Amino acid sequence: MDFGINTDFTIPHGGNHLSAFQASMEEVDMAEEMGLDTVWLGEAHFRPNRSVLSAPIVVASSIATRTKRLRVGLAVQVLPMIHPLRIAEESATVDQISEGRFEFGVGRSGNVRAYDVMGIDYSESKERFQEALDIIQQAWSGETFSYEGKYNHITNATLSPLPFQKPHPKIRIAASSDDSFGRIGRLGYPIFLGLRTMDVEDLKTNLQEYREEWKKAGHPGDGGDINVRFPMYIAPSDEEAIEEPQGSIEAFFERQRELLDYSLGRPGTQDSKVRQARYDRLANITYEDLLETRVVFGSPERVKDRLVQFQETLGITGITAELNPGGFLPKEAVQRSLKLLTQEVMPAFK
Repeated sequence: MDFGINTDFTIPHGGNHLSAFQASMEEVDMAEEMGLDTVWLGEAHFRPNRSVLSAPIVVASSIATRTKRLRVGLAVQVLPMIHPLRIAEESATVDQISEGRFEFGVGRSGNVRAYDVMGIDYSESKERFQEALDIIQQAWSGETFSYEGKYNHITNATLSPLPFQKPHPKIRIAASSDDSFGRIGRLGYPIFLGLRTMDVEDLKTNLQEYREEWKKAGHPGDGGDINVRFPMYIAPSDEEAIEEPQGSIEAFFERQRELLDYSLGRPGTQDSKVRQARYDRLANITYEDLLETRVVFGSPERVKDRLVQFQETLGITGITAELNPGGFLPKEAVQRSLKLLTQEVMPAFK
């Protein structure tokens, strides 16, 4: 199983933008040293008090130059917000610099506010996403091509550099709404999941459709390349692991509720009744509910048991741990959690 961490380059409590970069790069260095498989980078716009990760491809390039073994991936690049040729060039550049240690995670994002700020209609995001993905893959072929779409018009483009990996880096698509699972399965892509607005039972149900559509489309295998992202906190004892992150993780899920609230009823988002139901669940969720359905907190032994459950229930092949999604945990606690993950949990699955 692939073990990774997701870092949003969160601004530390009482810190500034520089300290956010410094703390997260220190975490990356530890991941490299401790044998973690992958570090994943999100994309966060217009959150001056929360995150500095608005240009993940730039940060990925920096990580590629300061590491020798660690894979670096985007989780995810929001394709409707960037010109597809530009991100095709930049991603190929990182793939070359890292000598093939780059993974290309993509999605539409559920952050409707970022679309509003940029003046992009969220109702266009599905079509923009698919156009962008088609263009990127054509560009990575190395052939000169033109493209005439609804939102993109390209004439005689030839990409340079081309990716180091052949034919290109692995493309992994994020699924954040029920209707996206079947579509990703039909297209035959590895999938990203998250325990934010969905819980384990939601994911289990939707993954059935992903696998069914994968098989119907005739793709090889059973659609088994599934990576799930969730908040994780590991401490020497269960009591510490449950008590210490409570305030931070409750603040994180409050932000998730606010983001969901902003998008309710907006064109291009999930069915309003489903979205409203998930909002209501988040609005009334308790810490005990979070521990049961949305996070993996505990001693190394408890965490290993939860990961085995995920393997059996969801058929996952990789995890992406969010070690400080709320942003309020001290650096020392986050680093201890990473050390316990790599030294006491990860070896049991290798």
